[in-house]
Amino acid sequence: MQGHEKSMEKLSDGFTVSHELSVMGHSKEGFTLIELAVVIVIIGILIGVVLKGQALIQSSRMKQLYSQKKEITNAFYSHYDQFVYYPGDDPNAAARFTGATNGNGNGRVAVGNGPTAPDFACSSTGTEQCDLWFELRQANYISGTGFTNPRHAFSGSVATSYNTVNSVSGHWLAFQNIPFDICRDLDGQYDDGAWNTGMIQGSGDYNTATTGNFNLFFKL
Repeated sequence: MQGHEKSMEKLSDGFTVSHELSVMGHSKEGFTLIELAVVIVIIGILIGVVLKGQALIQSSRMKQLYSQKKEITNAFYSHYDQFVYYPGDDPNAAARFTGATNGNGNGRVAVGNGPTAPDFACSSTGTEQCDLWFELRQANYISGTGFTNPRHAFSGSVATSYNTVNSVSGHWLAFQNIPFDICRDLDGQYDDGAWNTGMIQGSGDYNTATTGNFNLFFKL
């Protein structure tokens, strides 16, 4: 009887140990799956936060760019209202602002009478579109000093000249190297949504583009 009881105890102990190990094994496996699920959820949340943050940053930059466009447009025409000439084109600029060069007064911020491509690298006096920035600053219409181009929110320069953009001639405010989707969004929000018509146009077809940057033009 004692031997039988010992065998039963041994069997019972063995069953208990085996059962406990089995339960522990299942518990460990279940915890691992839950842990992985939690990690996946956290990663998904972080990705969503990052993407949302990027979208908010892009939206903020787009608003900054359009606000800058309005500021420069207002400055351009305020200068005309005050001095009867466009900035840069003013034939009396040297007398008004020390360091400026007189424009030819022909009503076009350009080289002569013809269309002039935007100069995104102004550094000194001598051309009407570079003197334009100096004169607007001297008249306290925009901030900054000197002849250099303003910079926009997408890390490019801003230029203004009498130019022909997609067969439309006139004074255009040009923003250098704007991402294709920002061009498309701005055009769709504030104009006709077509890259080559209306008051907002581009240096290329940003409507069908999937990559790349374009110069974005606003008609003044």
